[in-house]
Amino acid sequence: MRIVAEHLTHIYNEGSPFAVKALDDLSLTIEEGEFFGVIGHTGSGKSTFVQYLNGLMRLPSSKKRRKKKGDRTVLQVGEFDLTRKKTDFRALRRKVGMVFQYPESQLFAETVFEDVAFGYKNFAEKKPTAEELERVVRAAIEETGLDYESVRNASPFDLSGGQKRRAAIAGVIVTRPEILVLDEPAAGLDPLGKREVMELLHKLHGDWCKTVVVVSHDMDEIAENCTRVAVFSDGKVLYSEPPRELFKRAETLQALGLDIPLTAKLCAALEKRGVPIDCDFTIEDFVKKTLARKGGESC
Repeated sequence: MRIVAEHLTHIYNEGSPFAVKALDDLSLTIEEGEFFGVIGHTGSGKSTFVQYLNGLMRLPSSKKRRKKKGDRTVLQVGEFDLTRKKTDFRALRRKVGMVFQYPESQLFAETVFEDVAFGYKNFAEKKPTAEELERVVRAAIEETGLDYESVRNASPFDLSGGQKRRAAIAGVIVTRPEILVLDEPAAGLDPLGKREVMELLHKLHGDWCKTVVVVSHDMDEIAENCTRVAVFSDGKVLYSEPPRELFKRAETLQALGLDIPLTAKLCAALEKRGVPIDCDFTIEDFVKKTLARKGGESC
C-alpha cells in the first residue's frame, strides 16, 4: 500500500482567533516496503499527518471540494481514497494500525487476552469463533515476545513496563495491518527496551507488515533503522531522503531545533580535524569505516 499526500492542509480551530495551521499544503509519498522515519520539532505537524493515515483525522468538506487542477488535495493510502466521503474507514483501519506514544496507557481490559482481542473483534468483518479468536490473539501476543500462557489471564496492569508496551502493540497488530504507524515507539524505555522494540518492528516488517512509519525525536534511532526520513517544519516537508544523505545537513537540522545522531556529530568533529569519514551514520558502519581509516584504507 503506497501512501500519497498532495496539497494537504489542516487548520485547528479554523475561522477562530485561535486558528493554528498544523499542515500547510503538504506533499509526501511513502512507498510500500519502506521503514520510514518522520522527524520534526514539536508543533511541526508530524503527529497530525500520521493521524490522517488511518482516518483519525479527516479532510473537512471545504478541502474535498477543491477541484482546481494542480491544487486538489490528494490523500491516498493503497486503494483507499481518503478524500471521498464514501471511503470505508473501518476497512482502512484494519490495514493501517496506529500505535500512539506510551501505548500502555491505552490498556483497559481485565485480562491481556481481552485487551488484545478487542481490536480484532472491533474490526472483524464477521463475529469470530472462539477458536479463531484464540488463534489470532495467541499469534499476536507471541509475536511481541510475550509468553501466551503466562500473560493471557493476567491483568495488563500487573505487567512490567516493557511487557505492557508489548501487550499494547499486540492489540494493534492482531489484525495484521499492512501499514504500521508508531508515534515514539521506544519513548521512556531503557536502552535494552528500545533495542528490543525496534528489533520487534523489524521482525514484523520482515515477516508480514509491508510498511512501517515511525515518528521519533531520537535521531540515533532514526539513523539506525529507517530507509528514508521526512523532516517536518511548520506544517511542510523540507526534506525526504535516506539518513545517509539527510544527516550530512547537520547545521541545517540543528538550525531547525533538531538533534543529529551521535555518529553524525563524531563525523563532523573528525572532519574538522582533517579525518573525513563517509558512512551511513549507523554505529556499525561508522566503526567499520573509522577502523578502516585507522588502518590506512580508504573510507
